[in-house]
Amino acid sequence: MIKTALISVFDKENILNLATTLINNGVEIISTGGTFKYLKDNGIKVVEISDITGFEEILDGRVKTLHPTIHSGILAIRDNKEHMATIKSKGIKPIDMVVVNLYPFFDKVTENISFEEKVEFIDIGGPTMLRAAAKNFKDVIVLSDTSDYENIINKMQAKEEVDFETRKYLAGKVFNLISAYDAAISNFLLGEETYSQYLSVSYKKQMDLRYGENPHQSAAYYVSTTENGAMKDFKQLNGKELSYNNIKDMDIAWKVVCEFEETACCGLKHNTPCGVAIGSSVLQTYKNAYACDPMSIFGGIVAFNKKVDSETAQELVKIFLEVVIAPEFDEEALNILKAKKNLRIIICSNKAIDKMQMVKVDGGILVQSSDQKLIQDIKVVTENKPSEEEMKDLIFAMKVVKYVKSNAIVVVKDGVTKGIGAGQVNRIWAAEQALERSVDGNIMASDAYFPFGDVVELAAKYKITSIIQPGGSIKDAQSIDMCDKNGISMVFTGTRHFKH
Repeated sequence: MIKTALISVFDKENILNLATTLINNGVEIISTGGTFKYLKDNGIKVVEISDITGFEEILDGRVKTLHPTIHSGILAIRDNKEHMATIKSKGIKPIDMVVVNLYPFFDKVTENISFEEKVEFIDIGGPTMLRAAAKNFKDVIVLSDTSDYENIINKMQAKEEVDFETRKYLAGKVFNLISAYDAAISNFLLGEETYSQYLSVSYKKQMDLRYGENPHQSAAYYVSTTENGAMKDFKQLNGKELSYNNIKDMDIAWKVVCEFEETACCGLKHNTPCGVAIGSSVLQTYKNAYACDPMSIFGGIVAFNKKVDSETAQELVKIFLEVVIAPEFDEEALNILKAKKNLRIIICSNKAIDKMQMVKVDGGILVQSSDQKLIQDIKVVTENKPSEEEMKDLIFAMKVVKYVKSNAIVVVKDGVTKGIGAGQVNRIWAAEQALERSVDGNIMASDAYFPFGDVVELAAKYKITSIIQPGGSIKDAQSIDMCDKNGISMVFTGTRHFKH
């Protein structure tokens, strides 16, 4: 039976309903600071915690619940005679319910406030009470999530006991919350790119997904509690629920267009670009990206880095697409796109800003910094030098190849991809795919060096005039000589862009 409840909440959502139910069931409520005032002002009979501890809040409220009277009341095991005799001898009442939510560190750590201000939102008393109550869950009901209030209210109104499994579940939620809360604080203090001894991650579930990559796999989507990012706060304006594959593909498509200041469009399928273009208008970039691979873009995702207008929308609805992403859509464009009721329309406001990447392997996690450096140093290594226009295309091609699965070859012309070869186990196959698909491309990019001269020899047959690649092979001379033999200019970047 619940006789005494301690309530200390930052988020006041539904707390009056819970407090009223407790009072109606004869429960004494103890509370602190702002919560005490809020409950009292709303007509709830409540006892201030200092009246229980005999110790007033000090240090600007940093110390108010950190007291043996409180924690003994929470941690005493009810069927342990020694425990109960001890607290009785000290005049301590058992606390049967703890209702606590934490200072909003998750929100404040991403705000533009000072380091010192962020530190003040690190909760100490709240997690301590929650941990104590969760450890003693058999005797203490612990509520850390406002969404759990209703279940407890219903049980109390029905005069039902809160069973062991419910208590255990609520305790588990506490440690789940605190582990994420502490991880957020740890990452804040250690820094984002610190490879600390323990990997601390803090993510909150955004939504359950219908399934994972395949229908027999379950899935959910989590967002960072400590970092902003494009895939954290996008807005869906239309269409079916997003799938696991949709979100993965959205991430890459958006990152591709974020590489460019110019108007850009990326068509993407199976996590790899199938057409990318830059230009002066959204409509033209879409038409050019589409023309690169009209077959693969069907059923794919299209991303833009500029506002989508009605003319572009009319072109988009001519084929089946899963998702269209842009920072803005004009009103007429939205109306046109929404006519396709299943088409997911997504607004992304933030540029891609990920600094770290994590990949789960069986029994472990690989962690690395994000691939943010495009080029180490431009070095022309051939007798022929690329023209100014060719150099622009070389840089464009390298920005695209960065997001193509390795082995990766991208062929372009005038800011438009003409052929993309992706995910092959050797580079000559990737080159064959890209070149065979290209109608008139003259610039070629590779995500890694050429170990032999065969790729250049093949490129020459398809009238490639300039190549960009990292360089660094012990046989670089072979590809350089082959370029010189065929009048092709070649640029080394010093930066490899493998994407496995």
